[in-house]
Amino acid sequence: MSTGVELLGFLMCLGGWLLSFVSLVNDSWRTSSFADQLITSVWYYQNLWQSCTEASTGITSCKQFESMLSLSGYIQACRALMIIALILGLLGVILAAMGLKCTKLGSTSEETKGKISLTAGIMFILSGVCVMVAVSWYAARVVQEFTNPFYGGTKYELGAGLYLGWAAATMAILGGGILCSSFKSSRPAQTRGHDYKYSSTQPQKIYMPAPASENSASKAYV
Repeated sequence: MSTGVELLGFLMCLGGWLLSFVSLVNDSWRTSSFADQLITSVWYYQNLWQSCTEASTGITSCKQFESMLSLSGYIQACRALMIIALILGLLGVILAAMGLKCTKLGSTSEETKGKISLTAGIMFILSGVCVMVAVSWYAARVVQEFTNPFYGGTKYELGAGLYLGWAAATMAILGGGILCSSFKSSRPAQTRGHDYKYSSTQPQKIYMPAPASENSASKAYV
């Protein structure tokens, strides 16, 4: 694999990791729906950490979720998945920087760098899967509450934070796949057949044909 393609995979992974962080801190994982409201004087939006209210005058008030035990189970799971994704992504960035062929960090062997890139790619893929599961799970609950006619609370729609999470997961998984493929290209080609070893220390025997005798030569002309 060329260095440019490997560098592209690293940049995609780095961008996916940064987008995962932006998605986590984004305020609007879900926003209040105005479909059934005639007067929209108040706007509600939430993420994994807080709930905010914005009035038509521009005044915003946010309130942190007080107790983790009082939260729904899916919100706690999404928090854990996003934090795990960021940790895996951070480790992946460090290893990927060491595994790039254009850098002199760590080992200079191409095979060793390929193994490091393989490990980094697997970490980025796992990070992307964690983000994908978190945002998809959260989005599924938002859609379920929105389409439930018996739900009496505030109905929400998908927010910008979820779309950022989907983009981050896609970039991390694709970039991780590119880094994993660099391990295969860095392995030395194996030759087929048997290897024959020659040792110069052992004496070699040279066999010479015996000289023809005079009797045998005279018999040839009889």
